[in-house]
Amino acid sequence: MNEPGLDLVKLLAPECIHLNLEGAGADAVLEELVARVPGLGAPERSQLVAALRAREAMHSTGVGDGVALPHTRDALSDASRALMVVMGRHLAGVDFRAVDSRPVHLFFLILATNLKEHLALLARLSRMLRRPAVRKALMAAADPAAVVEVIARAQAQR
Repeated sequence: MNEPGLDLVKLLAPECIHLNLEGAGADAVLEELVARVPGLGAPERSQLVAALRAREAMHSTGVGDGVALPHTRDALSDASRALMVVMGRHLAGVDFRAVDSRPVHLFFLILATNLKEHLALLARLSRMLRRPAVRKALMAAADPAAVVEVIARAQAQR
């Protein structure tokens, strides 16, 4: 997957990284993540949160090992929207109905209007986040720049 559009470092802007999520539950965390999506008005934010909640009601995006990859296709049908990732970290962890029933600490909200990019990004993040060293480094990152550095190193190691 050497497509330039799937460079995680380019898809994860520092302003889209929230290292101190505070929500007590899944819905609150989804709202915090959506609040980091640049350029959304209140109606679009509400639409996206509702779509993410509906997706989570079908089946949790908590993939285990303290990681969740919330996503929904076509919640924002504006095709001009760029592929984007919003990252959040919750130090205490949140019950997100993950497959391993453990609290989720690391969240990567995926926004994509193109199915191929959506699936490729899900796959790339899943592979990267399976590595315990990557998860540990993300939990220890002091600021958004450190998160970007961890992602860059992990991406280079493929």
